[in-house]
Amino acid sequence: MRLTAPLTPLFMALILAGCMGENDSAGESNGSAEPQSSTVQTEPESEPSVTVPVEDGANPVVFVGSNWDGVIDVIDGESYVKIGRINGIPDKDERMREIWLNPIKLAAFHGIALLIGEGHNQYVDDMYSTRNGELLIVSRPSFADVVAIDIASNDIVWRFEVDGIRSDHMALSPDGTEVAVSASTGKVVHILDVWTGEEKARFPTGNSPHENVYSKDGKKIYHASIGHVFTAADRGALKNIKGERIFKVVDTETWEDIKSFDISEKLADAGYPDMSPAIRPMAHTEDEKFFYFQLSFFHGFVEYDMENDKITRVAHLPNRVPNLPVELYVNDSAHHGISMGGGDEKLCVAGTMSDYVAIVDRETFEYELLEGLGEKPYWITRDASGENCFVSWSGTDQMSVINIERAEEVVRVDVGDHPQRIREGSVPDGWTTPF
Repeated sequence: MRLTAPLTPLFMALILAGCMGENDSAGESNGSAEPQSSTVQTEPESEPSVTVPVEDGANPVVFVGSNWDGVIDVIDGESYVKIGRINGIPDKDERMREIWLNPIKLAAFHGIALLIGEGHNQYVDDMYSTRNGELLIVSRPSFADVVAIDIASNDIVWRFEVDGIRSDHMALSPDGTEVAVSASTGKVVHILDVWTGEEKARFPTGNSPHENVYSKDGKKIYHASIGHVFTAADRGALKNIKGERIFKVVDTETWEDIKSFDISEKLADAGYPDMSPAIRPMAHTEDEKFFYFQLSFFHGFVEYDMENDKITRVAHLPNRVPNLPVELYVNDSAHHGISMGGGDEKLCVAGTMSDYVAIVDRETFEYELLEGLGEKPYWITRDASGENCFVSWSGTDQMSVINIERAEEVVRVDVGDHPQRIREGSVPDGWTTPF
């Protein structure tokens, strides 16, 4: 759905920047919990080793969330055949009535479409299932909320409204009991109980909170805020109007910062003073000693020593659009998607603006490019076995499974309009729907 209201880009930018709804404090929550066709182009050579936690009575699957039409395609975790589809916005009519009756919500709704959604509403950003396959937790940017959907009935069980006007990336705790969700204009990350939607905790952060990653033991969250990516001020001193861009490590017992910093100074110390400090998707080694950060506008990634707090290496990957002004990069994303393969040997990287996936050797940073598979790869995550990575081709509405060691596509599946996040999870045993 494209814009239908005569709102100026400047006015909408002010709204998204937080002049109408941003909360700088970590005080009381404004949110509330309310009760409430597949094309397989290549056959997999062998069944993958699926080890994602699944309880008895549930089947392992892969969820692919499509941002622009609000559907979640469900793909069998072993055969990679699509078995069903979940409507991520079953309450759309009710939400739209609320929006049309509230001028601020209406301005925000259209502002999100114009400035972030490339002219489209953003209905599904991220999703995780409960281990028993009963609920699917979904963040919905244009509706500024997180909902739990009963997978069997497609009914909404609970709804939580985030601070500000837009919800974004989530993370599921290792024990499967809570999700961390970024509130883009609220400058806060909410921690929600997956069963009730109750806010268990929250922590403050910078402008446009984005990626959240739980540590393996669940005792920490690694978090980055990316600043105002919807502004056109991407050069020179004007970059400063993008707001506060910080990386932090948060203790999940006290919800206090273990460390928090703007990476600008560390980039300068490493000889890269002109790089953006906006950390996008990230990956890390199994021991969480080394992190690999994608940065706004950069075709590649940086290696960060988390123990010694310094940048150790920089990987440069090909820029296939050298004549494209960076102001035209989608939400400042030269690259948007990175994941570490099993054994910490190779990284799978989305070359978003260049339409490729790179398989990068972690020791040498030598790489192989996979090109011609699709357009605008916008997310990458590895499977639980570490053998494969999942890639969303947001420009051609497909997802690929890529074997990391062989650097080759295993299978490709047609999905919804503008796929983004891909997550492994589970559905009830025997569940399927038409699609």
